[in-house]
Amino acid sequence: MDPALVDTGTEPVRSLVVWVPDWPVVALAREGLADAAQPIAVFAKGMVAATSPAARGDGVRRGMRRRDAQARCPQLQVVDADDARDHRTFAPLIARLEEIAPGVQLREPGLCALRVKGPARFYGGEAGAATALTGALAELGVLDVRAGVGDGPFTAEQAARATGADTPLRIVPPGAAAAFLSPLPVSALEDEGIASLFARLGIHTLGQLAALPPQRLVERLGPRGARLHALASGLDSQPVQPRTPPPELEREVSFEPPLEIADQVAFGIRLAAEQFISGLGAVDLVCTELRVALTGDRGDHSERVWLHPGAFDAAAVVDRVRWQLAERGLKSAVAKVRIAPEKVDSASHHVKGLFGSGPEERVHSALSRVQAMLGHTGVVTPQVGGGRWLTERQVLVPWGDRAVIAERARPWPGSLPDPLPATVFPEPVPVAVIDRDDDMVAVDGRGELTAEPVALILPGAPDASGARRPRHPRRISSWAGPWPVMERGWDAARARRAHRFQVVDEAQTAWLLVCEEGVWHAEGRYD
Repeated sequence: MDPALVDTGTEPVRSLVVWVPDWPVVALAREGLADAAQPIAVFAKGMVAATSPAARGDGVRRGMRRRDAQARCPQLQVVDADDARDHRTFAPLIARLEEIAPGVQLREPGLCALRVKGPARFYGGEAGAATALTGALAELGVLDVRAGVGDGPFTAEQAARATGADTPLRIVPPGAAAAFLSPLPVSALEDEGIASLFARLGIHTLGQLAALPPQRLVERLGPRGARLHALASGLDSQPVQPRTPPPELEREVSFEPPLEIADQVAFGIRLAAEQFISGLGAVDLVCTELRVALTGDRGDHSERVWLHPGAFDAAAVVDRVRWQLAERGLKSAVAKVRIAPEKVDSASHHVKGLFGSGPEERVHSALSRVQAMLGHTGVVTPQVGGGRWLTERQVLVPWGDRAVIAERARPWPGSLPDPLPATVFPEPVPVAVIDRDDDMVAVDGRGELTAEPVALILPGAPDASGARRPRHPRRISSWAGPWPVMERGWDAARARRAHRFQVVDEAQTAWLLVCEEGVWHAEGRYD
C-alpha cells in the first residue's frame, strides 16, 4: 500500500512550500531554448501542462487541448514536456535552498517543501524564513517565486498556489487550515478520477468533503478515503521527507576573459575533466553518456550529448569538448563550459580482466587514438538505418556514437525484406534486360512486364578511354517480380516510381535489379 494514502494520526507539522509557477516554461528559458516573453505552451499527453504569461494573456489555460490552444493563440510556440529537463534545471535551485535551510523535499520540479520551525527560528519568524528562501531563488534569476506556510505540506502548497505576483507569500495561521481549504474545489486534490466521482455525488468543495463522515469514505475508498478526508479537513499529518542530496558530479569552468581558441579551452577544461572522472570513481560510477554545454560571452549556447563505446576518461572528455567546438562552434568566445553525466553505470561493469580484454580492447584503443588525431568523424562504423533503397539504409556512425535509427522501425512500404543482398553498389550499375527478340524489357502502366526476360547484359571492364565494353548476355535461369516502389507522389520534383526484380543468371549469381522509367540498373548482388 502506498504510504502516502495512510494517515498517521499525528498532528500536522507547520510546513513551508516554495513554488515557481509554470516551471517547465522557466526551465526552457533557463536553458536558452525559448524566450519566456513569447507565448509558449508545454504539452503533456496532448494537454497544456504549463504556459507563459503571454500565452495566458491570449486565453491559453492548463488542461486545454492543442487545437483549442492554437485556435486561441495562432502564434503559440508548442513544446513537448521533458521531465528530465525540468529536474535538471531545478536541481541547482534545490541545492541553493538546502544551503539556507536543510531538509528540503522535492515534490515536483518547481515545487518543494520543508519544515518551517527551524528556518523560522533562525530568520525571526515564518515570514522571514519564506522571504529568505524566495530571495535566494531570485538571486539565481528566478523572479516569480511564491511561498505558502500552513499546517502540513498540502495546506502550505494550496496557500502558495493561492498567491499572486503582487502578494507572493501567504501564511495560514495555525489551526485555520480547515477554514482556508473549505472553499477550494475538490480538483485541488489533483486526482481527476476522484474529482469526477465527487462531482457526480454533488461534492464540489473541500469543505463539503470534510463534512462527510470519514467512515463513509473509508467504506467506499479504503485508506485512500481516510487520507482524502484528512487533507480536506486540514489535518495533513504526512511529514516532510527531506531528500538525500545526490553527489555533485557535474563540473563547470568559467573563462575570464573568454577564450576564442579551441586548444586553449581544451587545456582549461583538462583539470575539471580529471576531477569529473575522479568524482564519479569516488562513488563507484563511470560515465557512458556525457552532456557538454558551451556558453559564449554573447549568450549563445551549444549543448550536446556524447556517447562512448566503453566509459569516458579525462582525455575522452577533453576530446568531446574540442570536437563540439569544431562542429557546433559558438558565434562568440567561450565564456563557460559545463560537463555533466547524462548516463552512468556501475564501475564494476567496466573493470578490465586480469589478462586484459584481448582483441576488443586493442581495437578500441587503436580506434580511439586514431579518432583523437583525426577528429570525431575521422573513424566511422556502418549501421543499418531506415529507408526503401539499400544505399539509404547504410549509415556511417562516428566511432563510439550510437546511430539514431529510430526510422528503421517505421513501416517502409516497398522496402526489401530479408535476406538482403550481401553486396550493395554505392552507385547504381547500369544493366540491360532483353527478351527473345533482343528488345529491352520494360514495365507497363499496370505494373506488368512487356515481355518475358531472357538475358541479362552487364557492363564490361573499362577500356583505355574509360568507356565500358558490353559483355555477352547472360541467360536468365529464374526471376521474380516486379515489386513496385512508389515515393513522394505528392511532390512532382521528388516523386519516384520504380520496380524491383530478383534475377538469377546462368552462372547462378543472384541480382537485385531495378527498372525505372524503362531503364535498368543493379542495386545489389546476393553473394
